This record gives sequence, structure tokens and C-alpha cells, in this order.
Amino acid sequence: MASEEIARRGSSSQASASVISRPHDRLGLGVIFAYNVPTIGLGYMFLLVNMYLMKFATDELLIAPSTMGLLFGLSRIWDAVTDPLAGYFSDRTNTRLGRRRPWILVSIVPIGLAFAMVWSPPLGLTTSSMVLWVGTGIFLFYSAMTIFVVPHTSLGAELSLDHHERTRIFGFRHVTWTLGSFAAVGGMALLIASADPRATASWLSWIVIAVTSLMLVGMVAGVREREEFRGRGEVSPYRAFRDVLRNPHAVLLLIIFLIESVGGATITVLTPYVSEYIVGRPEYTAYFIILYMIPSALSVPLWIWASRRLGKKQLWIFSTVAAALGFGAMIFVGEGSVMLISVLAAVLGLTSGAGAVVAPSIQADVIDYDELKTGQRKEGAYFAAWNFVYKLATGITLILTGIVLEAAGFAPNQAQTESAQTALRVLYALFPLTCYLVGAALLTRFRLDEREHARIRRELDAR
Repeated sequence: MASEEIARRGSSSQASASVISRPHDRLGLGVIFAYNVPTIGLGYMFLLVNMYLMKFATDELLIAPSTMGLLFGLSRIWDAVTDPLAGYFSDRTNTRLGRRRPWILVSIVPIGLAFAMVWSPPLGLTTSSMVLWVGTGIFLFYSAMTIFVVPHTSLGAELSLDHHERTRIFGFRHVTWTLGSFAAVGGMALLIASADPRATASWLSWIVIAVTSLMLVGMVAGVREREEFRGRGEVSPYRAFRDVLRNPHAVLLLIIFLIESVGGATITVLTPYVSEYIVGRPEYTAYFIILYMIPSALSVPLWIWASRRLGKKQLWIFSTVAAALGFGAMIFVGEGSVMLISVLAAVLGLTSGAGAVVAPSIQADVIDYDELKTGQRKEGAYFAAWNFVYKLATGITLILTGIVLEAAGFAPNQAQTESAQTALRVLYALFPLTCYLVGAALLTRFRLDEREHARIRRELDAR
């Protein structure tokens, strides 16, 4: 079998283990900017839907909370279908525009249509018609985002084969995505303060759609794909994802990513609860989230530099342990602890920046190992798996939060019992503390470091 012969020839190579650099794979700032700029608009859309659509739909569109929860939950199940398909089809695409850019271009229309549907529904719809309209918009939005996210992250892994340049690419991506998320907090504030939230949501959504569409077109025009990667995806979708699960480096990363993402999701899921029912200052919710975002974005240059000095694995372990300690300290948050939670939010934002920079860069290195073993380039299959794990983690945290709070006697819009407050503290502090410490311990078992990646690249380049 051809792939077995490729693996045999790769394993027989006796190239030295010294680390090499690939200066010819360093990208200009213009290319990195063109690649990343659409994530400002997409980051805005994604966070606003995740953060505020539930409240907007229940308060302004008069949809029952349980119905909205069901719609969001079913959309996560649907992701289990769309994510692998997006990865497989983008790997197999072979056009003049390449493998990834056609899908990014195609995503423009459904993303814009879906965003308009959820924020600008027609007036006068009956309750059942409104549920159908918004539900269709939610499913279409997440499906369209998958059409963009999986090929876009896959393209980022392909732009450079250099070990450290990939960190630079995904570091900038984290900055631009965070800028969009930061803007979404401002958009939420506009909707909250508006005398007519439906009208404000409508005109604001169309402005964002127009700007984001231009960003996406500019990205497709300004970024080129590698010709040598065309036509090298796996023919069988089953074998494509079988190879992901047979890759020991990928499986370990998927487990680590799931555990850490389940713990990290508590920031967005539980901060509103902690602000209101523990600290007693619900008006500070957006402030705490912003304090998390700002250092996460501003620290990216520091983490790019540190990853070169310390190595990606060592930096990720350090940031994971620091995040565990930051979450653990949340156990001391009590009524009026605005300063304490502010400091801890900033610390956690700082540590999240490191993980956001090095994790996708390491994932790209793992795909090179797959190429060594199979002779194929399956970035789509790999990033589809990681994208699904991230979404699954949020769903797990939401389900766990609901079960624990209900069991502890949580009652909305009133002072909480001691058991309910204890449950919130455990979920917000001790649960992520445990997740991150387990993740750090598993990371020590990861073996694909810079030296090993250099060996893999030499064998691939020699073919």
C-alpha cells in the first residue's frame, strides 16, 4: 500500500536530530493581516450570538427560555454532523482557488443571512413562526460558521511549515478574534441601553454583515494557498477520521483540549451568575469579561516570544498551571469582591492568551506527523475534530452547570441559599482548577516538541 511505503521510507531516514529553521516560510505582515482580519467580524458575530441571543430572544422576541435552550442544544448535536463534513470536503476540494478559499467565499452568504435572521426577524410573526424563524437562523448560523472556521484554521496551518511561524500566524488570529469579541461586548451594551432593541439589533446586524463580507472577500483575494497540497486529502471520510484517532499525538491533544475547554468554559457560562449571586454586582459582568479579554489579546507578542525561548509545550504547561491557580483562587471571591475577581480575571486572560497562541500551532505540527505516516494533507479533518471538541466542551459545561445548580437548590432572581452559593464557587473555582491541573499533567506526556518536529519536516522535505 502506498501510504505504508511512505511510512517505511520516512521511518528509515537517518537525518540528524538537530533543530532547523525555515526562513523561507516566514510570512509578511500583509499576508498575516489579510488572513486574520475577517475574524474580527466573525468573532463579533459568534460571541454576540453565544452571549446575548438567548436574552434577546426571551425578552424581546418572547420565546420561552426552555425553547431557546433546546434550540441551542440541538444545534450542538447538529455540529457533530457538519464539522466532520466541512473538514472532509475542504480537504478534498481541488479548484483554481485552492482547497480552503472556495469554502470561505461560499460562507459569506449563509453567515450574513443567518445573522440577519436571528437579529432582524419580521414583525408580526406568531409565537410558533418566531420559534421556527429563529431556530432556522441558529442552525444556519452555526453551520455557516463551520463552513468558515474549519477551512480557515486549516489554511492557517498550511500557510507556513515553520515550527515558530505557525505560532505567529495563530497568535495574530487570536488577537483579531478577541478584538471582534471585545466589539461584541460593546454591541451588547448598545442593545441593553437601547429604547428599541429590535430596531437597534436590525441596523447593527446589517452594518456588521456588510463589513464582514468585505473582509472575507479581501482575505480570499489577498492570501494564496500551497499548490503542492491540492488533491492530497483522503478519499474516504471514514479513513480520514480514523487516521486522526490513530495519531497518538492528536488523540492526546484532543483529550487535553476537551478537559481544559470544559474547565475554561466556566468563564463565559458562570461569570453572570457569580457577579450577581456571589459578588452582588451584576452590573460588573461585562467589566469582568472585558478584563479577561484585554490581557488575553495584548499578551500575544509576549507569548510568541516566549514560545521561541521556552518551547511550545513548556509554555503551554506553564500557562495551564497558572490558569489552574487563578481559577482556584476564585474560591475566595465573596460579596463585594470586585477587586479580587478583577485581578483574577486579568490573570486568567493573560494565561488564556498563551494557550490560544500555542495550541493551534501545535495542532498544525501534529498534522505534519500524519503526512509523514500517510502521505496526505488532512488539515480539514484535524481542525474539524478540534472544533467539535471545543463546542462539545461548552455543551458539557452548560449541562453540568444546570444539573449541579438545580441539585443545590438554585432559584433565579433572589438571594441564594448557602448550598447554592457553594455550588457556584465549586463550579467556578475548584472544577476548572482540577481540569487544568489534569490537562497540565497530560501535557507532560506530549512528545512532539521542536526537535521532533524538525526531524519530521526533514524527512518530508527529502521526499
